[in-house]
Amino acid sequence: MELKPGVITLAMYKGKGQLFNAAIRTWTGSIYSHCELVMPDGRWLSASAMDGGVRAKRIDYKPEHWLLIPVPWANTRTIEAVFENHEGKGYDWLGIALAQFLPLGIDSKRRMFCSEFCADALGFHGAGKRFSPILLAEAVGRINRLPAVRLAHPLTEGYPDAQHA
Repeated sequence: MELKPGVITLAMYKGKGQLFNAAIRTWTGSIYSHCELVMPDGRWLSASAMDGGVRAKRIDYKPEHWLLIPVPWANTRTIEAVFENHEGKGYDWLGIALAQFLPLGIDSKRRMFCSEFCADALGFHGAGKRFSPILLAEAVGRINRLPAVRLAHPLTEGYPDAQHA
């Protein structure tokens, strides 16, 4: 799949990455270890362990490394507001351990991890710490399959979701 200009996209990382990526994939039983929101202007927003936390950057898209899921129902203003509120916050290593590896739901208010940022930005306010990359991709895929969403946003048709990539 190619990036669609002007459409917010959830990008799921399936590249090899580093040891941390392998640990996430093993723990979640998924091929995905990271997620990003690709904005209509080409910025990729997320909380990145490699980049030290919440940031925006331009990523050289390689189809073999990413699954793209359109999120045409996402609200650009909400995403931008969440980004502005959290930009520069560090990566939440403790939260990844206590909310993901040990499902205690404990995380830092001053730091974020990727799926927490993306979930909050997509409107899953307050529940972001409960999402892993694969769980977020599955939730977005389910929303995209809702009849009302398909009717309002036909471009969700024909795109693979996390289960059918």
